[in-house]
Amino acid sequence: MRIRMMTVTVVVVVAFLLPGAMAKLYKVGDEQGWSPNVNYTEWSADKEVNVGEWLIFNFDKRYYNVLEVNKTSFDSCNDQVFITNITRGGRDVFELKEARPYYFLSSGGYCYHGMKLALVVQEQPPLAPALAPANNAYPSSLTSCGQISILSLILASIALMTNFS
Repeated sequence: MRIRMMTVTVVVVVAFLLPGAMAKLYKVGDEQGWSPNVNYTEWSADKEVNVGEWLIFNFDKRYYNVLEVNKTSFDSCNDQVFITNITRGGRDVFELKEARPYYFLSSGGYCYHGMKLALVVQEQPPLAPALAPANNAYPSSLTSCGQISILSLILASIALMTNFS
């Protein structure tokens, strides 16, 4: 009876935590990454991006960078007044923490060659905790450290339950 209760507890915890732990990671530009002559307006057109999700910019840091700017700077490709320089090593991630428009560009004149991205981030729609996500609920671009942690917890719980039986 104790084993069954522990198993039910693990399943309930997984049902509530796993969908919330799965945050999407969007690779900006997909295979082309963050580079000149990519149409980022087209790339972002079919994305429904929510608060708590992430962007990853892959680029050659010797030539390019990623700056978060306001709309005025975005429209004019002005890299002098930026909000945040998210450039670290050429594989830079950025968490989308608020529901609002975000604007990114690359300085050094590369903005004029298309290296700019405008993205509207929305509040995450509430998930029904009793419902499992559909098979296609999370796209292939999904990566989640939280998912790995939850799965590790599940496996450790199962191993403990097995040892106590």
